Amino acid sequence: MKQILLITDGCSNIGMSPILAAAHALQEGITVNVAGVVDYGTIGEIGSLEIAEIAKSGGGISRIVGTRKLAQTMQMMTRKTVVQTIQQAVSKELKHILGEGSLEDLSPQRRAQVVEVVDELTETTPLQVALLIDASGSMKPKLSAVEEAIRDLMLSLQAREGQSELAVFHYPGRHGSEDTVMNVGWTSDIGSLKSLFGRIQMKGATPTGPAIMKVIDFFHYGTLEAHQAWRGNSDEGEEKLGEYVV
Repeated sequence: MKQILLITDGCSNIGMSPILAAAHALQEGITVNVAGVVDYGTIGEIGSLEIAEIAKSGGGISRIVGTRKLAQTMQMMTRKTVVQTIQQAVSKELKHILGEGSLEDLSPQRRAQVVEVVDELTETTPLQVALLIDASGSMKPKLSAVEEAIRDLMLSLQAREGQSELAVFHYPGRHGSEDTVMNVGWTSDIGSLKSLFGRIQMKGATPTGPAIMKVIDFFHYGTLEAHQAWRGNSDEGEEKLGEYVV
């Protein structure tokens, strides 16, 4: 099961539409959730609208949240998406079995069995979550809360029975307005998340659409060979996706 969890204040201003990019992710079997950490006023309202549309297009959910509740919100969104995906899969299978019937047509005992299966699959299904962090200039005051929330999310994923992996990216990088940087590749080790953003140079541009597309590429081509290719283009320990060509 694959998810992109985007953390942004909205207002993408470079490259393709993030709404179209999220739709492409959904077509590739990747759900896009968005945690919006927005400002007050008109800019915040515009950002909130974009955040909602990205999640809708990506088949996920969105929440506007303050930095204090960011960690709790990220955990909730990740779990809720897993539950929804499994429920949809189970519903399709039941539709095949029941025809025009529904879950309510089953006996209470059978319904309880279905719920039990959904709960078990929620905990045991392998899960990959790619965190995509908006590191534009307006996000600078919020970055420390984001880093803390990532560690809390990893702890919650480690509590699952199934295999859970996390990868972390930020944008824009140092090498251009549409550059995306991989901070951490797929990992289940919370120790690998130490000092994630110590070298980030916050910039004004917000190329959210291109960043989503680069993370989609990572899901498809995130093999050992691809990691080696990115490391070959790295700058002071950062692994760039901006120049990676398939």
